[in-house]
Amino acid sequence: MIDKDNVVKHWKETSQEDLKTMLTLFNSKSYNWSLFLGHISIEKILKAVYVSKYGEHAPFTHNLLRIAEQCKLDLSDEYSDWLDIITTFNLNARYDDYLREFYRQCTPEFTKLWIDKITTLHTWINQKL
Repeated sequence: MIDKDNVVKHWKETSQEDLKTMLTLFNSKSYNWSLFLGHISIEKILKAVYVSKYGEHAPFTHNLLRIAEQCKLDLSDEYSDWLDIITTFNLNARYDDYLREFYRQCTPEFTKLWIDKITTLHTWINQKL
């Protein structure tokens, strides 16, 4: 048995902190790490929804679309695609063999585009709580 309210509160608060850190990293031109934190922020808000809905710990996965599907969120095709792409930011920022290519991809424009999408998704998911 878990303390559902405290676990949901933890996921929501840390998700919000990570969203702020994402912006700080963007402003400091750490674009790849900014997107990594964006992924983490979405993962945490999805896990808040899961815990809120089911009263049990969220699944141990970083796959955002999988978590959203387990939450039974009514995702548009566009949001589903975004979650798939944002999930790659986790892998690409963590593993050296992907990092160099991801680093080159993370231009200011690319990163800003995805920060806007992450923020949109975060707001939409947060409304499900």
